[in-house]
Amino acid sequence: MAASPYSIDPTTYLDELLAQASPDLMREMLQGFINQILSTQADQVCGADYATVSQDRVNTRNGYRHRDFDTRVGTVDVAVPKLRTGSFFPDWLLERRTRAERALTTVIATCYLKGVSTRRMNDLVASLGINNLSKSQVSEMAKDLDVMVEEFRTRPLDTGPYLYVSCDALTMKVREGGRVVKTSVLLATGVNAEGYRELLGMQVATSESVASWTGFFRDLKARGLKEVYLVTSDAHLGIQHAIGEVLPNASWQRCRTHFSKNLSGMVSKTQWPTLSAMFHTIFQQPDAESVWAQARDVVDFCQEKFPDVADYLEEALDELLAFTQCPKSVWTKVWSNNPTERLNREIRRRTDVVGIFPNRDAVVRLVGAVLAEQHDDWIQQKRYMSLTSLEQTRAMMTANIIDSDDITSEIIRKDVA
Repeated sequence: MAASPYSIDPTTYLDELLAQASPDLMREMLQGFINQILSTQADQVCGADYATVSQDRVNTRNGYRHRDFDTRVGTVDVAVPKLRTGSFFPDWLLERRTRAERALTTVIATCYLKGVSTRRMNDLVASLGINNLSKSQVSEMAKDLDVMVEEFRTRPLDTGPYLYVSCDALTMKVREGGRVVKTSVLLATGVNAEGYRELLGMQVATSESVASWTGFFRDLKARGLKEVYLVTSDAHLGIQHAIGEVLPNASWQRCRTHFSKNLSGMVSKTQWPTLSAMFHTIFQQPDAESVWAQARDVVDFCQEKFPDVADYLEEALDELLAFTQCPKSVWTKVWSNNPTERLNREIRRRTDVVGIFPNRDAVVRLVGAVLAEQHDDWIQQKRYMSLTSLEQTRAMMTANIIDSDDITSEIIRKDVA
């Protein structure tokens, strides 16, 4: 009886490997054991041992098809037996169209999430004896993140109310229709009822249009976003319109940092230090009344030297100083998008490694995984806002509602009279 090409005599096999003292001992042993098991399984399917005449035989062997299998001990050459009739595929070992061990896939996905470049990952796996790792293979392995990201993006927002919300957007390059296009990643963060920051949601849109932001806010509201008191963002018209339509009871705080950048473009470089110093005095006041008084003084100052700036600033005061309707303890956290900008820099650090994404799903996968990781970090840190501040905010909301009802009743009485 002829022996199978992958038949192993354990004693002889080990003696040969030890005598060679090969640094790839574990890989060669794993390869030999896998191929022996596959050969034995194929014999069972055929009903008889390899090259053996038997009345019980129902099929015959027809060579092998070789397939690389990446493992933690290196790339293994798996010889999958072929049959004359039908097919044989070891589902217990290999997944169709997949060439990597599950544990190795998890490691690659984690490196991808941490922002490790494909080149560095390639150097890493090369030290394990694994052949060249392409960008497409890395992207394929990172699909393990999809389930986690989807659960995170669609989770119910049940730890509210989220009194304070911050919104921003990032631009990512994606290949679509054979060309590279820019897409917008819409982001929203909030402070939950316990005072901790949360990533509320993310969505990839074609642009920062009114429709995109409106759909984004409607999705957040459907998942449980409610009782929002203040939304901080830049002055994009899409965000303003969406807030007014979906969250009509929320006030809008225009980001002072973005506004400051707009002001810097209205004067020369030599004039900007003076204007910047005056502008920032508005936010250095001890109470709301002083903030408004100083803001008017700055407008008067600009009327003489920077008339265009004075008009621009005066028109924006209501939205720029909306934070004065909040407790003093939260002013620094809500008058700009700076906290969200720090999150954006972390996202950029991870996504710059990719450069151009192969599709929108890849954007959702990586950015969503980064956000989920950051969300978990925030929940484990100390409170972003104190419970006292949140309680004071609720009291202000109630007072505003009462005042609004009183004004409405007064108008009705006058109309009737």
